[in-house]
Amino acid sequence: ESLARLQRHDARFFNSCMMATVLGAAVSDGLEDGRVVSGVGGQYNFVDMSNALDGARSVLMFRAAREEAGTAESNVRWNYGHTTIPRHLRDLYVNEYGIADVRGKNDEDCIIAMGGISDTRFQQALMAQAQQAGKLRAGFHAPAHWIDNTPVHLSARLRAFRHDGTLPDYPLGSDFTEVEQRIVRALGWLKANTATPLKKIGTVLRALGAKPDDEEAMARMQLTAPVSLGDRIEAKLLALGLGETRQR
Repeated sequence: ESLARLQRHDARFFNSCMMATVLGAAVSDGLEDGRVVSGVGGQYNFVDMSNALDGARSVLMFRAAREEAGTAESNVRWNYGHTTIPRHLRDLYVNEYGIADVRGKNDEDCIIAMGGISDTRFQQALMAQAQQAGKLRAGFHAPAHWIDNTPVHLSARLRAFRHDGTLPDYPLGSDFTEVEQRIVRALGWLKANTATPLKKIGTVLRALGAKPDDEEAMARMQLTAPVSLGDRIEAKLLALGLGETRQR
């Protein structure tokens, strides 16, 4: 054990989770209705190890929000009915809006730190729940910069880095070809814009006038010469998605 500890001095353990609570608990492997999303693997062991080793830290990464049936949902929760990593093992949380270092913090400071990396649309409700539970002082006012935690503001700040190639879709590399990466972006756009019946109707109507201008992508999806009605609609939708996500 002594050798293992020396080899892991100042270790950093990175894992991902689906949701986190403002009190520092993490949800990684299942939902509160009992559904299992994935095996927990060694995540708990790594987090536990980070608390036992000298200088070690645990980093849990997650998205601040998600789209569900066309509705935005926060992944920073007040509480949740399933826990993978308990709050007493809280350490570092990272998402698109920043880093929350909550190791050793009291509950109020932990709530404020997690609130600082939550999406602006959900901050007020989260802080109100904390105040109702007596975990956050009544006179708390969110710092002014919290209002910038929105997808639109984040996209605007990163746009220059996206355009000059500093921040590609896959910074660490990918097995996707350039053509496939364009298709992935287009399909992601189509998924978001057909999430509700109303959005689906609007997107299909827009697609009727779309003209394909990415022959490589259409060929990769075998939609260069669609025959059936379904294939023709798919080709139109893909052409629209490719046009909407073209990097200019």
